[in-house]
Amino acid sequence: MSGRELRAVKHYLVIDLEATTDDGDDEQHVVPRDEMETIEIGAVLVRASTLEVEAEFHSFVRPVRHPTLTAFCTQLTGISQDMLADAPVFPEAMEALRQAMLVGRWGVVWGSWGLFDDTQLRRDCAHHGIDYPMPEHMNLKNVFSAAQGRRKRHGMSKALRLCGLTLEGDHHRALADAKNIARMLPWIVGGQRLPTP
Repeated sequence: MSGRELRAVKHYLVIDLEATTDDGDDEQHVVPRDEMETIEIGAVLVRASTLEVEAEFHSFVRPVRHPTLTAFCTQLTGISQDMLADAPVFPEAMEALRQAMLVGRWGVVWGSWGLFDDTQLRRDCAHHGIDYPMPEHMNLKNVFSAAQGRRKRHGMSKALRLCGLTLEGDHHRALADAKNIARMLPWIVGGQRLPTP
């Protein structure tokens, strides 16, 4: 985004997703990459002028293509089958996110650490036959590297350490990861510089 476009931003919506997945070793429970489904949405709405958190959103999402989680997925995320039993399906969870974070607001740009989350939301919308309801997406991993003049694209945990921040909450849980990413916004869009290596 250009400087002028960034000045028009009133809110940053930081989203992190967890999705069905496998480690490729269990032939009985294979989840092809193009059939992955969102199982958890975490979002943090941040006011652009202050970079302070205004709202949070969390929802589990019940998968339908591969409804049984793999052991690898549960081990990675800490999300169990029981947590998803009464969860809304994707269209309902997406509408709840839209209502909570987007309706009545303008100048919202949403961002995630990399492109996975944007790709996954679009994949889920297409599978369920619903319109993609999101505003413009920012790849915060790339913006972070560009803002800090670094060629390397760091994972979220490494980027936090570079900012002098410690990981809060459980990694690979959607709301915790969204909140951790939001804590880095001063270094991503706020002009704060990393210490010289």
